[in-house]
Amino acid sequence: MARAKDLFDAMPPDRRRRLRDVAHEVSLPRATRLFEEGRRADRFWIIRSGQVALDQRVPGRQAAVVETLGRDELLGWSWLFPPYLWHLGAQTVGPVDAVEFDAAVVRELCESDPVLGRAMYRYVAETVADRLHGTRARLLDLYGPQGSGLDP
Repeated sequence: MARAKDLFDAMPPDRRRRLRDVAHEVSLPRATRLFEEGRRADRFWIIRSGQVALDQRVPGRQAAVVETLGRDELLGWSWLFPPYLWHLGAQTVGPVDAVEFDAAVVRELCESDPVLGRAMYRYVAETVADRLHGTRARLLDLYGPQGSGLDP
């Protein structure tokens, strides 16, 4: 099965409207802090334009950027899994336009509509798997004897 372009594309056509009904467009200025590692994950976004840097705290140092997300990418998945706490922090790199979702509302939709819920969990799982693969390749580039062998 082909990878969905974005969250709405991942939904069965008859479920897209339910998800769009609970979404709202946001415009975020440069350097907007969206969430902090360890805090409550109560929403998520699909980026429409711009970039968001994901970072991780490093004791005694400035937070380290671990990934940068852009157009059509899911920003945030911690909202879907208890205890609903962010695993990373996030900040806009420049101006960002995005679609924002209230996590509790979407979790309720997933519970009340198994078709929508399955599509949501599958999309998030594919996103997490893709990011894990990317992280593994970056680690091989940094620490492997000959790198990952993948072109950047």
